[in-house]
Formats: sequence, C-alpha cells, structure tokens
Amino acid sequence: MKNLMKKLTALILALSLMLGLCATAAAEKDQYKIGIILLIENGAFLDMKSGIISGLADEGFVEGENLTIDYQCAYGDMGTLNQICNSMDDGSYDAVFTVATPTTQAFVNLESETPCVFCSVAAPVAAQVMSALETPDMNATGTSNAVPAGDIIAMGLAITPDVKTFGLVYCTSEVNAVNAMNNAKAYLDDNGYAYVEATVTNSGDVASATQIVLDKGADVIFVANDSVVQASVEALVEIANDAGVPTYCCSATTVLSGCLATLAMSDVSIGRQTAAIGAKVLRGTPVAEIPAIVVPADIVSVNKDTLAALNLTLPESIYAIGEVQLLPAE
Repeated sequence: MKNLMKKLTALILALSLMLGLCATAAAEKDQYKIGIILLIENGAFLDMKSGIISGLADEGFVEGENLTIDYQCAYGDMGTLNQICNSMDDGSYDAVFTVATPTTQAFVNLESETPCVFCSVAAPVAAQVMSALETPDMNATGTSNAVPAGDIIAMGLAITPDVKTFGLVYCTSEVNAVNAMNNAKAYLDDNGYAYVEATVTNSGDVASATQIVLDKGADVIFVANDSVVQASVEALVEIANDAGVPTYCCSATTVLSGCLATLAMSDVSIGRQTAAIGAKVLRGTPVAEIPAIVVPADIVSVNKDTLAALNLTLPESIYAIGEVQLLPAE
C-alpha cells in the first residue's frame, strides 16, 4: 500500500511538472498570430483597429517583431464576412479580434476553438455571444460600448430644450441599433416625449427615412451605433440641417460625419482596452476567466460646423458632463 502511494505521489508530481512546463512554454512563445476582422471600414472601426494594434504593442505584442496580424475586411458583404471568419477558424491563430456586433456574431457562431476577443459590442448578451458579461461561456470576451441612449438624449435636451418629437432612424438587422433604440424609446416614454421612427435595410434608404420622420413631425433626430446608417449619415445630416433639425448620435465618428453631438467614448480608447483583454488571452488566461467590460462614456463630442449651421450655442451645463470635444479638430 505504501509503495502504491509513493508511486501515485511520484506520478502526480511528474504530471504537475509537465503541466508547469507546458504553461511556461505557452507564456514564452516567440511568435503570435492574430486576426482582426471588420465588416466595413468606417472612421470608428478603423480607429478601434488602430487602438487594438497600439494597445497590443504596449502590452509587448508588436507587429513585425513577435506578432503577425492578418487584417481582413468584408466591405459590407455578409457572405464575404462568413468566408473570412471560416478562413480564420483553421487553428493557426492565437486569437481573432472582431470589431462590432455582426462580425462578432459571425465568428462566435462557428463555435471555434480559437478565442474571440470582441471590440465595441453594445449588447453582448442580447447578441448571444455570451450568457453574462461576468462569465464568458462561448469562447468570446471583450469590450461593450453599451450605448447610454437616455444619457445622450438628456444631453441633447440640454442643448436644444424646446424639441418635442424625436425621429428615430435605424436598421432593424443591427442588434446594437435595435438595443439602443429600445432604450431610447423607454427613456422618451418615461419622460413624456413623443417619437416617430423609420427603419432602413440598406444605406440607400437613409435619406428617404430621414425625410419620412421629418414629414411625421420630428423636430430632432436620434441615430444609434448603426453601420448601415453611418454609411449614409452625411445625407441624413444634410436633410436635417436644411430643415433646421438637430441630430444626436452614439459615436464621435458619426459626429465627425456631421451629426450635432453625442456622449461617447474614444474609439481608439475602446480598441486599446480591447487589446488589454486580448493580451491576457495571448498570455494563456482562459477566456472563461476574463469578464467582458463595459467602457463608460465620458466625452461630449460636438460638431462645431453643425452647431453654427443650426445657430446654436452650448450651455454651461454641457461642460459639467465631461470633456467637450469640438469636431472637426483644428
């Protein structure tokens, strides 16, 4: 019996040593390979990609030195997106970084053994890429830019307090947009404001949808983090500005494209925070042990050209909300 116990003890020690050596080898890899996938290239997504790459470099994962980056964009085509995701599910990648909800869903739906590190998914649970932010269970974790629709609307009301009816323009196939609009409607209902809405299926519908909500009596327009609307947001802003109607949104990039203002977070910053999570994955921490995080909004972004076109000024109360960023920058 004693001999058996000695043998078992020796076997356990040997296995522990082997596991320790394996863990050390994983932590000391000389080269890493990641994928970065975008559905479309717009200012926000490219800033997030830049933040991911610079954030990884700060963590010691430097492209061209110990890191190979395979960047691919589907340019708005879902079929191409699925092909890209499948191509990165071949076991050769240490992690795949996905920007925004549709891209993350496409990769997570593969049930890949390759970890998915997502960036800027407003509602990860609603998008069904995890069951709870605190407990990743689908080999995916990352950052959520949970859109504070009520906070954005409250900010807008501080700038244009006399508006009565909100026009909501969004794409129903974008989970982020639907989630934000549901939150917006709840806020408007709770605070006694009317709203009208028009939905789009592609970017070519945005101009007509804008006119529809104006014809229904909207005297202010709200748009969400919505890649379909973003693709034609300049047309939305032009129509709204001509009608003297302010436009509020959920991204500083959309403000840069012409919308009046938003309360948001830096797109580069959310990319960098995604990189910090990705670095943990690359160092070997199991995805299930890395909770997703919600990046708080702390910047008021204002388009100064639209502000002037609408003959508006910022009230002092806006400066109490957070840092005020005037775009385009000088």
